[in-house]
Amino acid sequence: MKALISKPVNDLQRQFNDLCEKGGGVKGGPVRGKTLDLLKFYGQTLNKGASEEILEHLAAFPVANPWHVCFALGLCWGHLAQVDLTFTEAAVGALEHINDDDLKTAGSFCLERGPEPIINSLRGGNALFRRVVLPSSLPDTLERFDRAQQRWLGPIVHPTDRPPYIGSWNATAMFMTALFANPALAATQMEPKPVLPPGGPIFTGLSILHDAGLVTTPPDTAGIDGASFEPGVLYANNSLLQSLLAGCTGWSLTDVHSGVYLLGTRHQASNSWIKAKGVTAPT
Repeated sequence: MKALISKPVNDLQRQFNDLCEKGGGVKGGPVRGKTLDLLKFYGQTLNKGASEEILEHLAAFPVANPWHVCFALGLCWGHLAQVDLTFTEAAVGALEHINDDDLKTAGSFCLERGPEPIINSLRGGNALFRRVVLPSSLPDTLERFDRAQQRWLGPIVHPTDRPPYIGSWNATAMFMTALFANPALAATQMEPKPVLPPGGPIFTGLSILHDAGLVTTPPDTAGIDGASFEPGVLYANNSLLQSLLAGCTGWSLTDVHSGVYLLGTRHQASNSWIKAKGVTAPT
């Protein structure tokens, strides 16, 4: 099979292309076991950095609503904003009480999509936080995470009630970042409770794996911002992630998610996310 990723931007993508060209798997594509080993290694390595990042931000704002901190960092991980404590401070301020100063400051940390997605996401998030009451502290079990997420999703799954710019990413990313604040708990996640973000690089990564014959069905389309989406897409794409989890031992659904994210991302900086950890990838 020819290489499936044009102009790879990180080592995972380059190694995956090598596996495609070597063949030996379904459709003459990459061997399943070796591919899952790559996803496991890169996903777990990325997750170490993710946990360090969210714990740093939570520690920097000990009196803030922890959900606000997680929502703010979720915007960074969705590649809307730069990871910066000043951004998080402004975003938390806007989520608590919408005001022009915090919105302007938060918007100044925009990436290539500009400030509007950040500002609109914070407005939508503020509207949701005023409607949905979440636990005062982050949950300490997956069951409690799932219950909190179901409460959060209540207004979102009804298009007429959903605040603008709360699509599949902003509907779920906050719970992913919150889960990384408890890495021991994240390591036990074996099913999509809570569900993890299904769109953007995840959709792309799952599509690549489908083309390689490693997942049986293509992923459902999922918008990353305010685009309309069917709630079922959250569970359909998470189910595909769970099918990958079953093919390898010693990892969790969050590890699968991060590995697939790195496979599907087009962010040029993604290679440095792994190299910064000083680890050596499997060959």
